[in-house]
Amino acid sequence: MIISSWNVNSVRARIDNIKEYLKKFSPDIMMMQEIKTPNETYPYDDLKSLNYENYVFGQKSYNGVAIVSKKKLNNIQNDIFKDKNKQSRLISADVKLKKKNIYLINIYTPNGNPVDTEKYTYKLYWLDSLIKKLKSLLKQNENIIIGGDFNIIPSAEDVHNPKGYENDALFRLEIRKKLREIINLGFHDAYRYIYPEKEGYTFWDYTSGAWQKNNGMRIDHFLVSNSLIGNVKNVNINKYPRGKQKPSDHTPIELELA
Repeated sequence: MIISSWNVNSVRARIDNIKEYLKKFSPDIMMMQEIKTPNETYPYDDLKSLNYENYVFGQKSYNGVAIVSKKKLNNIQNDIFKDKNKQSRLISADVKLKKKNIYLINIYTPNGNPVDTEKYTYKLYWLDSLIKKLKSLLKQNENIIIGGDFNIIPSAEDVHNPKGYENDALFRLEIRKKLREIINLGFHDAYRYIYPEKEGYTFWDYTSGAWQKNNGMRIDHFLVSNSLIGNVKNVNINKYPRGKQKPSDHTPIELELA
């Protein structure tokens, strides 16, 4: 099984690239973030034509998450914790892997910039809410996979210019500690589990030739619970879509489960 995660930066603006990706690489499940459209204008038919079921939690112009799957998913939820700002940032589903029932969570964590503003406070609140919910979810099901755009750079190895991001909401020590807190609940950073030292950028800004210079960062992740880490066969960062015309500034990350 291959589960893909991709911040598409507008599902409607990127629909041709999305369809090409699905045709070419054919993941079993794809989790999208920042779809930037309400449910009413989501391109259901485009993705159904490729034999993908759609599960959508949209929002006009901003945020929004969706899961597309070759097989029907169950227990779809978008309100596993209360978001005081009522933003569309999380959708979850049950996924079967042989005899294991996996709880799959697709997240789009707030960016948090500029720091020391309400946006940063909201990011901390959102992460704390997620951590609290995960503690209770793990008591019900130890098989959990969290994927998406975390908007967190885990360590200096995960950004081209760590010094320049020390006081950025993506790399502030306080924010990195929140990611570590999630991992310490009983998860592995799947990419670092497979590749302890390999560069794994998933985002390149549109400006200053960042893509051409490989001035990137790793902010899209899969966290896999300890009970499932033995099923992780590979994690691939697929750079193909980032090199296309009118690309998202993120590229897909693919989790292969044996």
